[in-house]
This record gives sequence, C-alpha cells and structure tokens, in this order.
Amino acid sequence: MVIAFFKRQWFLVGLVLLVGSGLATGTQLGVEERESVSGFVEPKWITVVVLFLMAFSLDSAKLKASLRAPGPVLWAALVNAVGIPLGGWALMSWQLEPSLAVGLMIAASVPCTLAAVSVWTRKAGGNDAVSLLVTLLTNTFCFLVTPFWLNLAIPQGKSELKLSDMIVRLLAVVLVPTILGQGVRLLPAAREFATRYKARIGIAAQGLILVLVFSAAALKAGPQLQTASIGVQPVLIVWGCCILLHIVAMVVGWCGARVFRFPTEDRIAVLFGSSQKTLPIGVYLATSEELSVYAFAVFPMLMYHASQLFVDTIIADRIAAKARSVDGDH
Repeated sequence: MVIAFFKRQWFLVGLVLLVGSGLATGTQLGVEERESVSGFVEPKWITVVVLFLMAFSLDSAKLKASLRAPGPVLWAALVNAVGIPLGGWALMSWQLEPSLAVGLMIAASVPCTLAAVSVWTRKAGGNDAVSLLVTLLTNTFCFLVTPFWLNLAIPQGKSELKLSDMIVRLLAVVLVPTILGQGVRLLPAAREFATRYKARIGIAAQGLILVLVFSAAALKAGPQLQTASIGVQPVLIVWGCCILLHIVAMVVGWCGARVFRFPTEDRIAVLFGSSQKTLPIGVYLATSEELSVYAFAVFPMLMYHASQLFVDTIIADRIAAKARSVDGDH
C-alpha cells in the first residue's frame, strides 16, 4: 500500500521534500556558492525545456480546434489576468508585512504558469490545447497586464518595470520553445515518438517543475531567511490568502465554464488555466532591483506556486479517477 501511494503521489512527496530541503540549503549557501549553482538551475532555461516538451507532445489538431472555438481560452484568461489581480489587490490590506503584501500582488498579477497547467490538464483528461493557449495569451500580454496591476496596487505605486525586458523574456521563454516544439512535431518520426511517449514526456515535465521549485527555495527564498526574520502569523495569513485566491479562481472559472456550456474537456482546462500562476516570472519580479526594498516579496510567489501544485494534483487525480470509474461502468 505504501509503494502504491508513492507511485501515485510521487510528485506531492517530492514537492514536500524539495521545498523543505531547498529552504534549508538556501540558508547554508554563501553568495559565491549560490552564484555557481544558479547557472545550472536557471529558472528561465528549465521553463524553456518544459514548455518545449509540452508543445512537442501537444496534438496540433486540438490546437486548431481550440482556436476555432476560443471561448474557453478567453474566459480562463479573463479570470486569470483580471479576477485574480483584483482579489489580490483586495487582500493586500489583510497583510501584516508590507513585503508580503507586495509579494501577494506579484503572485496575483503574473500570467498563467508556463508548463504545469498543461501537465495537470492532461493528467485530469482535459483539453491541453486550451491550457496551452491560455498560457500563450496571458504571457503574451503580461508585459502590459502585470506592470499595470503592480503600479496600481503597490504603495507609492511606481514599480517601473521595463517593458523591453519583459517582451524579450516572453519571446525567449514562451513563444520560441512553443514554436520549436510544434515545428519538430511536423517531422513524421518525431510526431510518432511524441504520441507514443506522451505520458512519459509529461512525467519528465513534472520532474523539471520539481527542480524549478527546489531552485527557487534554495536560491531565492532560503537566503532571505539568513538576513532577516519574520513572524509566523504574517506568513500564515499570506499563505492562506494565496490558497484562497487559487481556489476561488478555480470555482469562478469552473462555474463560468458551466454557464457558457463549454465541453467537459474544455471545462477542465479552464479549471486549471484560470487559477494557476507562473513561478519564474514571479520570482524574477520579486527579486528585481526595482522591488528590492521588499525583502520577503519572493515568499508569496513560492507559496502560491507550491500550494497550487498540491491542490491541483489532488483535484486532477480525483477527476481522472472519476472518469475511469465512469468508463468502467460502461
């Protein structure tokens, strides 16, 4: 039974171990050690590889079908890019630590995650083409959306985010690997390989997401604990707000999808696409020079991302199990 549990929940177990060990490692590493390690676990390059894998294994026919019926994509993107930032802005006043308030707003205003949304949508039997398009849409326009919300919400609200840097990051991290992944898939042998090993490609993507979480904990969050202290109560409040934002966004996305009568596969994609937030861009902003005065701003982004992985893994497993039981009845 224990082995079966680990086989089924290996990702959650790995997440707990890697977040904890990452924070512990980060408190022990010196500046030179962090700099030498960071070159091997750069979030940008991990994200590029993961998104390439997801695009490579994505059925292009589904992508075209989702473009012909863009309703689910637009609804999920609206909840993600407008609904969650509004909620985050409202919850800033609940925070006891200004850095955590700013970090919560960063987590709320960044775009949909670059890889996990497709992994979990696929895991639950949803339309991963919709989830990928939500990722592309929210990331493509985040150079406008994210600075707008941050400048609006942050006290003395001038984050002065550089649009040119954001545009270059999006081109390199999102559009290029996606185009390359779909381009490689045009080769018959590559397409056959992607179809045959689709599940294993998804597992590889999940493994890389764990590496990304560990690197954020070890290289960003852990070192902050070396230089400053923070109480337990502010941390618990902001963490609860991260979970609340994520779950409310899922409920709003799912209920809206039912009202609009989207197909079940699209509803599942909306469920995850409307609520997930990307870690790399959030960490990049929280640790940028413009926001360096907010020492703990990186923590809510890490909390939001880790929490969404826990919540969504459980939900995806339950959706998949329910679908299997229905198929078994027939």
